[in-house]
Amino acid sequence: MRQNREANEVRPIHIIPNYMAHAEGSAWLEWGNNKVLATVTIENTLPPHLRNKKGHRGGWLNAEYALIPRSTEERVKRERMYSGGRTQEIQRLMGRAFRSIVDLSLFHNKTLTVDTDIIQADGGTRCASIVAGYAALFNAADKLINAGKLDEWPLRHELAAVSVGIVDDKQLVDLEYSEDMKADVDINVVATGDGKIIEVQGGSEGEPIDAEQYVQLIAQGLGGVNTILEAVRRDMAAAKAS
Repeated sequence: MRQNREANEVRPIHIIPNYMAHAEGSAWLEWGNNKVLATVTIENTLPPHLRNKKGHRGGWLNAEYALIPRSTEERVKRERMYSGGRTQEIQRLMGRAFRSIVDLSLFHNKTLTVDTDIIQADGGTRCASIVAGYAALFNAADKLINAGKLDEWPLRHELAAVSVGIVDDKQLVDLEYSEDMKADVDINVVATGDGKIIEVQGGSEGEPIDAEQYVQLIAQGLGGVNTILEAVRRDMAAAKAS
């Protein structure tokens, strides 16, 4: 359980952009005890369902998520052939979130792939993957603009995600693993920097939750998103200034 952290307090966040030498964009994220590596790859192709599709003039974005074998207390088996149900669910959430903020009309006949690998997990890894992926997309956008490969900034919104929940009758923001495992309510809030909700995922793990308390949790999540984006802005600006 959390120690020396208020109910609305987000765990410390640190981001190192441009972490990988060969990727079009990348970021290393430390969020509490979570450690996530995110990369962006841009390829000159479209997925089969969009090739030669009448009226499609832009690009596409995919997202992939993986827990490395010892990111958790027990070894996680590598998903070599097929992604498991949880992985697919997270990847779809990530893809929807990233596509909602990237102007894909600027990436004609290109596919962006955001890969996130969880090096160490401690609750809220899907939210950490969204934040790390956003930082990597920001890094890619910055590099493309500076290299003269794009004339317009391709990110329409800032993006972050955070978990909220009820644990031992307390409403908490940013659940760590020990809290997540015993939460009566567990919700992930994905939103923009100006307070627009992209997706709310989750709900009661036991007894139903009343509408008023549900709305309170979402509001707390939006506050957490703002705090996270302050950390993202801080670290991205610091890296650029160095």
